[in-house]
Amino acid sequence: MSMASQPPPPNKWISWLSQIYSSGKGPVLGTVDAQEIEDKAREVMKDNSIAYLYASKSAGACSTDDANRKAFERWKIVPRMLNNATLRNIEASTTILGMKVSSPIFVGPIGKQGLVHADGELATARAAAAVGVPMVLSSSASRSLEDVAEANGLNGQRWYQFYWPRSPDVALSVLKRAKENGYTALVITVDTMIIGWRSHDHRIGYSPARHGFGVQQGMADPVFMKRYGLVARHERPKFPFDQEEIRKKAAAGDEETKQSMFLASQWLAETGFGIFRTWDDLQFIKDNWDGPILLKGIQAVNDAEKAIDIGIHGIIVSNHGGRQIDGAIASLDALDMIMRSQKVLDAQKSGKLTVLFDSGIRTGSDIIKALAIGAQGVLIARPIVYGLAIAGQAGVEQILMQSICDLHITMGLCGFSDVNDLIGKRDELLVKVDYGSR
Repeated sequence: MSMASQPPPPNKWISWLSQIYSSGKGPVLGTVDAQEIEDKAREVMKDNSIAYLYASKSAGACSTDDANRKAFERWKIVPRMLNNATLRNIEASTTILGMKVSSPIFVGPIGKQGLVHADGELATARAAAAVGVPMVLSSSASRSLEDVAEANGLNGQRWYQFYWPRSPDVALSVLKRAKENGYTALVITVDTMIIGWRSHDHRIGYSPARHGFGVQQGMADPVFMKRYGLVARHERPKFPFDQEEIRKKAAAGDEETKQSMFLASQWLAETGFGIFRTWDDLQFIKDNWDGPILLKGIQAVNDAEKAIDIGIHGIIVSNHGGRQIDGAIASLDALDMIMRSQKVLDAQKSGKLTVLFDSGIRTGSDIIKALAIGAQGVLIARPIVYGLAIAGQAGVEQILMQSICDLHITMGLCGFSDVNDLIGKRDELLVKVDYGSR
């Protein structure tokens, strides 16, 4: 057999799936079922249930989080047959904002990952690099952006999610650090100018950030720390996080703990307490960031169109996984409305606007639905947390690989061999059904 006639080498996802069967051990997480993985994470964290609830719960009665999942259930796939899609020719690679990616999947910006595993964001960064998936680092990470960049490596693809500091000099310092450490795009989260009404946290006064956990970008910032006569430090907070222990130490006069809590309060005053920015304010970022800028948290058509008007490169249609506003529209429904705007469609087609999706992704079918409605890529968040809690880096790798595998297999079964052919094929591939009304 000549080289030209040999079949192409198996894709990485095929090798991963084959290894599960050939090893006889099954996947690292013991299952690939999304609900079973979440249940297992809850069990693993039963002695740290407060942290589990912090990650899993949403605003108010969690109705927006519920709506996110129900929206996926309403959209049904109509598969196409005999379209010459085979395991070896199914292709999920694409280009997003000039960045070639192996699949349309991103690790979403998840704050305070050190609450669920001792390695925190470092494990996730290593997993993302190992699988070849871009990572969006949260401003409220429990590791500095420098340490995460090192863990993600020279070949890692990473963006930085920007919680906008009040002071221009601190904001410029964070932007400079992100650029110097290989974060190629800036994601400005616009739906979290103040933390949503999270009753599960309010009930027990649970606030890791107030106690020095998740403020590590501030502690590592030289401009911010210089205000207090201190040098930047790259902290790795203790695991598991024990809020009561920290309070007791502060009350007993422990100077290191008191300083940590003071600095945390000052950083939160910079980034987390009701600084409501405007469209005009975005000019500051445009003037001081060399690279793509995306707005995360867009839900309204008018806001998507406004982003086009002012020259924003991309939007992430998201309701923060339901963590900000109880009773809000499902993110998938918001995507559907936005992608019916001719202005948005024209901007996307011309390359002027990139549209990504976040909130509620659990399966390959979910990814396909979001792409068919018009997203060019999706962000995965809570499943990452669950995989991390159970098995650290290996757990995150499995979440990413099973998502990629599921996407490839389901895409082929739907009659598509190229992920780019899926984007915007809502009317060809999907129908909206409300079984509950029958």
